[in-house]
Amino acid sequence: MKRILPSAFLLILTLLFIVPRPALSGSDREQEIRTIVTTFVTSRTAGMGWDVTIRRMAIPNVQKLPEGNIEYEIVAPKQWEGWGNVSIAILARQKDKVVRNISVQIDVEALADTVVTLRQLDHGTDITAADLVVQKREITQSSHLAARKVDEVTGKIARTTIRANQPVCSDMIERVPLIKSGQTVTIIGENEVLKISVAGIAHSSGAVGDIIRVKNMTSLKEIPARVIDASTVQVAL
Repeated sequence: MKRILPSAFLLILTLLFIVPRPALSGSDREQEIRTIVTTFVTSRTAGMGWDVTIRRMAIPNVQKLPEGNIEYEIVAPKQWEGWGNVSIAILARQKDKVVRNISVQIDVEALADTVVTLRQLDHGTDITAADLVVQKREITQSSHLAARKVDEVTGKIARTTIRANQPVCSDMIERVPLIKSGQTVTIIGENEVLKISVAGIAHSSGAVGDIIRVKNMTSLKEIPARVIDASTVQVAL
């Protein structure tokens, strides 16, 4: 389930700190930048429901920054979702002139509610609430699309074998198909002037609302149709 960032961060990729700061020595600049980056990460992930910690922050050559008031602009990659390793640019300005472009490497740990299996679920297993638990887990490349609530998973079946203690992602599960490939179905269609009902054969499987391929046994043509129930599909006329 893909997580969507707040709209403000889709449009605004930079966070500008324009309040003049007291004059600092070069030795104090690192803490100043750490504070600014922490504020940026907190703002970027606000409203996501995550527990966020910056595990590592590498700030090079801060002693080369000049003394005096500095304004900072932070620019993060557009595709960064607020977790993991990322390199961000910090533009340091003094009197409207860029005096340094600092590349800061950060590693952000984000913990989120994650649906995890309590036992191994083999391919085709009907998933129930008894098979699942919600735990705080770190968001990673392999788990960032994991379900966050049990009811997103219950009532579905495993598309593949899911190991015990593994986050359940959307591509691991599917809805229970009401119609299976090879099954005889009734094909219906209706508009203002015509209503049809003919026999057909399903050439793919699907749950309610899915579009599957069916063969019209009267015309012998294969057509797309929407699953209505366990034995009926509907075509557009």
